[in-house]
Amino acid sequence: MPKRYPPEFKRDVVTVARRGDLSVAEVAVDFGVAEESVRRWMKQADVDDGIKDGQTSSEQAEIVQLRRDKRRLEMENEILRRAAAYFAASTLPK
Repeated sequence: MPKRYPPEFKRDVVTVARRGDLSVAEVAVDFGVAEESVRRWMKQADVDDGIKDGQTSSEQAEIVQLRRDKRRLEMENEILRRAAAYFAASTLPK
């Protein structure tokens, strides 16, 4: 599993890379991260800052949370459906 970096660290890396004093490869080596990670962080920062069109980080986080909530609610519905069927079966006349 890839290593997770804090948002502040990513923001600092992107700031240094955007300055243009160093190439992306040099910035990656200086911070000890993969070059492709720096490129991805820069692309996402461009979207978050409104420079490019796309899904912002906050929108992505909201979608992830909504999917989790949906999955939980579907599980709860299934449990209630099974419980209702169980209790309905036990109350049928014999």
